[in-house]
Amino acid sequence: MALTWLQRVELALFAAAFLCGAVAAAAVTRTQGSFGGSCPLYGVAALNGSSLALSHPSAPSLCHFVSRASGLLALYCLLLLLFWVYSSCIEDSHRGSIGLRIALAISAIAIFLILVSACILRFGTSSLCNSIISLNHTISCSEAQKSSWTPPGTAVQFYSNLQNAETSSWVNLVLWCLALMLQVVQCKSSHPRAQL
Repeated sequence: MALTWLQRVELALFAAAFLCGAVAAAAVTRTQGSFGGSCPLYGVAALNGSSLALSHPSAPSLCHFVSRASGLLALYCLLLLLFWVYSSCIEDSHRGSIGLRIALAISAIAIFLILVSACILRFGTSSLCNSIISLNHTISCSEAQKSSWTPPGTAVQFYSNLQNAETSSWVNLVLWCLALMLQVVQCKSSHPRAQL
């Protein structure tokens, strides 16, 4: 079955959303790993001699929520892409009104999860950076990731990773909102045909 232009645009959006979700999940996972499994979001830094240290990290579940939400939505996008490629090439199938309603519900849930994740990344990173800067050890978070941390090897590129995760999440949010709008248009355009 040939895909309509709306479906093609929707799939292109989901392909981009897959990449954004994967980048966000990987960046948060790398950041948490660089802190030995502790979550630096909303964390409090302290000086340990001449080195920085994460003295009061957040619960690991906070970072797990962000990375898993992004990762699961990226996986959903990938599976959806594979399904539609298979359907358009092999089977003569189409998405009915029930399928559209399910897609709308999933998109609404995805938008909520991504919005929460992006806000956690935004304000969590800002809180950590304010804590670091208040120590007067460095002037910015980007400089702090170049400083020595305790234990050695901690906080490798943490700020760059968190910035990448946040940017990817906001872009992902826009992509999902556009996909939701396309699904609403498809849902409305399918009703007249269903009534005939």
